[in-house]
Amino acid sequence: MRAITAASHLLVAAGVLALAANASAAEIKVFISGGFSAAYDTLVPAFERATGHKVVTERGPSMGETPQAIPNRLARGESADVVIMVGYALDKLIKKDLVVANSRADLAWSPIAMAVKSGAPKPDISTVDAFRRALLAAKSIAYSDSASGEYLSTTLFRRICVYDEIKDKARKIPAEPVAKVVARGEAEIGFQPVSELRPYKGADIVGPIPDELQIVNVFAAGIARSAKQPEAAKSLIAFLVSPAAKPAIKASGMLFADEKR
Repeated sequence: MRAITAASHLLVAAGVLALAANASAAEIKVFISGGFSAAYDTLVPAFERATGHKVVTERGPSMGETPQAIPNRLARGESADVVIMVGYALDKLIKKDLVVANSRADLAWSPIAMAVKSGAPKPDISTVDAFRRALLAAKSIAYSDSASGEYLSTTLFRRICVYDEIKDKARKIPAEPVAKVVARGEAEIGFQPVSELRPYKGADIVGPIPDELQIVNVFAAGIARSAKQPEAAKSLIAFLVSPAAKPAIKASGMLFADEKR
């Protein structure tokens, strides 16, 4: 943790503080989905200490029908300074002029992984055939209502020809980490990006789904059209995309945006 904090302060000395020195401390409101949250939660305190800005965080999925979903909040007229979510969902907000187009910055990406309840046997998912067998054998399956779950339920399950066999035992989890559902024993297996599974106790990560089936969903940041503190928002995004953010990003199970496979 000390190494991450020190690196963050080096970044600030090089650039972010110069920006902050010319402006009074601001309150930056951030809407963020789960995928980047673990790294973000590590990095924000260092940013606040270095700049004097205060970051107010509100969380919700990148998509979906729940009131907490970030697109729904912005569409209702709620204001934010920075939006952090899966990249292709952010692009939709840009097209709707809810996020400033030239503010978009790629942050990191995380592979989709499987989790089971702590102590439960971990099925083999090392190959496509083994992964398919694990899905068919599972008594219950959970997936998120955000980008990874959308991909699994609308594309992947059909692609490997298990959709009809598992549709009655697979369910979408709205506005809650899948790992919590698995930890309670309400689903035998669950899927979400590894960075969203890792923070929660009571669930063990089996591993990423096979490379042939993996999808790279980049998490990105942008400045909301409704931003009240756009300059401070720029400094936060600059901090999150800097090399100093890499240790926290890697520790969360994600890869830096420029390391896409």
